[in-house]
Amino acid sequence: MRAALEVTVDSPGGARAARDGGADRVELCAALELGGLTPSAGALAACLEVERALPVHVLVRPRPGGFTYDAEELATSLRDVEAAVAGGAAGVVVGALRASGDGDRLVLDEAFLAEAAARARAVRADVEVVLHRAVDQLASPSRAVAALAGCGVDRVLTSGGAVRAADGLAELAATAAAGRAAGVEVMAGAGVRPEQVAALVGAGVHAVHLSARRPVRAAGPQVAVGPADDGGHAETDPALVAAVRAALDALDALDALDALP
Repeated sequence: MRAALEVTVDSPGGARAARDGGADRVELCAALELGGLTPSAGALAACLEVERALPVHVLVRPRPGGFTYDAEELATSLRDVEAAVAGGAAGVVVGALRASGDGDRLVLDEAFLAEAAARARAVRADVEVVLHRAVDQLASPSRAVAALAGCGVDRVLTSGGAVRAADGLAELAATAAAGRAAGVEVMAGAGVRPEQVAALVGAGVHAVHLSARRPVRAAGPQVAVGPADDGGHAETDPALVAAVRAALDALDALDALDALP
């Protein structure tokens, strides 16, 4: 099966760069420098105008700083799920953790995942539901996958519990195997570079995910308006997207040659 390419973007310009570089879909976020937060309705509408054929998935994450949320944050996230689907998103990317019964570890908040999936599909039945990298905060992402189909989750984004996906290959392979058994796609992401694609696909994942960012400095002197404001920002690099696309296509070409009689 051909591995898909997903690119995280934060603007219609990013969606255009991802499309031009050969992405199969995009994940729309705000505040990517914080790991991604829920984007605005206007950003979704603008990205959908880039090209309707390019699926746009919307990250739903109410704040930075972990994935354990209070009741108000969870309720807000459910509203954002409904709004994103109503606004035309092809998928929603969600996740939450809670303390286990013994209180010594975190586990997936399966009740939230199931409710998010139900709310999304009440708006449109064919929407995809994706679990984000909250799964990488668990002791073993692969052991968490078995429950996802029962929660209505179609796909999970994971680095195999490592800082970079390339360093989590063993856990990614275990997660991909568990995903196939459960009927859940597994997508590898975190620090992905073109030279790592063969190893990631070799681990058995269904898709590769990256942000493909390059820094941009604003012209002229800058006055910081917050502690994280250094006067610059980042944008999607179509050349990096194209390089990963080329790496995936090269693997497809090799598979086609191997299949020849």
